[in-house]
Amino acid sequence: MTRKKVLGSHVKRLLSGVSDHGRKHLTEVETDLVQTGFLLEEAIEKLSFNFMAIHAAVAAQQDTIALLLEGGIPAEQQREKLLALQDEVGGYVNAAITSLQFQDMTSQLIERTLKRVTGLREFLGTLGSHGAEMLPESDNEEIVALLGRVSMALAIQSLELRSVLRKAVSQQHMESGDIELF
Repeated sequence: MTRKKVLGSHVKRLLSGVSDHGRKHLTEVETDLVQTGFLLEEAIEKLSFNFMAIHAAVAAQQDTIALLLEGGIPAEQQREKLLALQDEVGGYVNAAITSLQFQDMTSQLIERTLKRVTGLREFLGTLGSHGAEMLPESDNEEIVALLGRVSMALAIQSLELRSVLRKAVSQQHMESGDIELF
């Protein structure tokens, strides 16, 4: 194989490697951002529902409370309804608090996304710093050796980045409280 073909082969392999590693990490960033969006959407829906249900339950208690404030004695049915609404409000508050667990999950997803973006920046910085070592007067053997070092450094960085980051957040329905962060 001629030196030109050897050099071309190394350049092609390096560029393909950079493209593959970058694409994989950017796909993970995209996945984390989509998952964060889903978590936020579901949590906001659950919070809205529970706060509206709390409001409705409190409003339903107002007639009995007004009667009590006027010195009246509520009927047994009103007393039972008041007690039932108290439990209902407690359930809605608990459900709203469970929905707030999304904050921890989204924080972790955002932190992981930022780490991945930082890793990609370092990855490209490595490419740039090694590229600066290549001089116009470098012969093919020096260029091939440099490309080999760059490829190896980038592969190691990519593996290190992947090993630092955890896999996707697994989340069940929030109302069940069954949330698995990683």
